[in-house]
Amino acid sequence: LILGDGDNDVLAELGPWVSLSGEFVDRWRVPGEQRSRVWEERFGEMRYGELGAEALARLWKAAGIGPGDVDHLIVTGTHGRACRAVAQRSKVPADRVVDDLASVVGNTGAAHPFLVLTNLLERAEPGRTIVLLVLADGAEALILRTTEALTSAGPTGATVEAQVAGGGPVSYGRYLSWRGILPVEPPRRPEPARTSSSAAGRSVAWKFGFEGSRSSDGSLHLPPLPDEGELEPMAESRGTVTTFTIDKLSYTPSPPMVFAVVDFDGGGRLPVELTDVDAADVKVGDRVEMTFRRLSSADGIHNYFWKARPCRGGDD
Repeated sequence: LILGDGDNDVLAELGPWVSLSGEFVDRWRVPGEQRSRVWEERFGEMRYGELGAEALARLWKAAGIGPGDVDHLIVTGTHGRACRAVAQRSKVPADRVVDDLASVVGNTGAAHPFLVLTNLLERAEPGRTIVLLVLADGAEALILRTTEALTSAGPTGATVEAQVAGGGPVSYGRYLSWRGILPVEPPRRPEPARTSSSAAGRSVAWKFGFEGSRSSDGSLHLPPLPDEGELEPMAESRGTVTTFTIDKLSYTPSPPMVFAVVDFDGGGRLPVELTDVDAADVKVGDRVEMTFRRLSSADGIHNYFWKARPCRGGDD
């Protein structure tokens, strides 16, 4: 997790860090199974409550502060009930406990503490004391102090709040099929071809970076032409749907396939699959942005590439 570039641009300085381990069964998953299992909730709440309280007590002592000196408290983990209980017993005022976003994005696993922290830093003021407590196989507690760099720094991409607002609805049946919990009949057509590692290796900049090439006359080419020199990253560019088709025969993890021709701001045109859309709602003139998604899977190899999704964050 990068909090700055150089001593003068650090958004938050790292203070004391306390780490505790706890050997007990709480949440586990049998190899090969789609779903995890959880031990009795009260037991997990008791054990995590003890570890969380001990971690915070050591953190207060190491930093020379108390619960009243904390401006923002983040508590995350895979045991929601334990997280809420530890936050309530921490003696940090309730209005300083940060929403863990579980009600809107669920739990994103190992990334979740940093997702919540990023969301807070995008709104926090300089000179604030942040405590991050993670309850998972023990307890990790650390202190961050925001700096004046927050006043001049801005998000380099869409904020967490904008990304949450830009989400699209997914039906429960489709969610279950994507997770492999509800088997569905596959399309009655040939399986997707296995991804070619050699072909992907020859076009790394295009496949993973979505980089185009610009010619001497200023026109942008997607994919890049081999005889043009400097590449131009396009992953954060937005574009406009100029035409589209709905294909009910081609394979896609999210049928039917909506395929569109997109004109990008600043130049470049590309036929690309749309995702996170309802086929009935797509229209010419829609504003889209790029996202790295799975195209298909074959022989246990997942093939990822870029798709376009609607701009729902309000910027367009």
